[in-house]
Amino acid sequence: MPEFRFIPPCSPVTAKSVPTGPEWLHEVKFDGYRVQAHKVGSRVVVYSRNGHDFTDRFPSIAQLLHQLPAKAAVLDGEVVASDADGRPNFARLHVRWTRSNTIHLWAFDLLALNGRDRPAISLSEAFEDGLALLHVAENRGLEGVVSKRGDAPYRSGDCRDWRKVKTAVWLEANRERWRLFEQVK
Repeated sequence: MPEFRFIPPCSPVTAKSVPTGPEWLHEVKFDGYRVQAHKVGSRVVVYSRNGHDFTDRFPSIAQLLHQLPAKAAVLDGEVVASDADGRPNFARLHVRWTRSNTIHLWAFDLLALNGRDRPAISLSEAFEDGLALLHVAENRGLEGVVSKRGDAPYRSGDCRDWRKVKTAVWLEANRERWRLFEQVK
């Protein structure tokens, strides 16, 4: 049986504006934990963006991956907890009593193919109009937009073919969280 091998994720570079043009596709930037989910046979590992094992931290996601009708799959995505209105709520990812049906994996890249969508694995839809998507994200209090060059391959590490733009509403709402995070570093 093949061993699990963490793949350093493609990391979008921060940009001040959403890129335009037909070569770009745009997705919602979710406020959660970036993860890489591996399934080989009946074994599952959920890695953090830094390659730490998060499987025990998100057992409901691991259980759903066990049920994937695939022999092997690697998903790159974001684990997101939702509030009562269905909006991402980062704080809920840190509460032990959070119900499993409020935690979802939004998959945005399938790095190894052989599976179908499952109830808590949602495909992050791509949009052609990044500015319109940024306005919708702003109005809904979402984190922002990730833009990807449609013709570029997946690359590990800092990737100029991926750009992220955060909304002003999200930045203001999370200013204190980031200030505290910077103090801990």
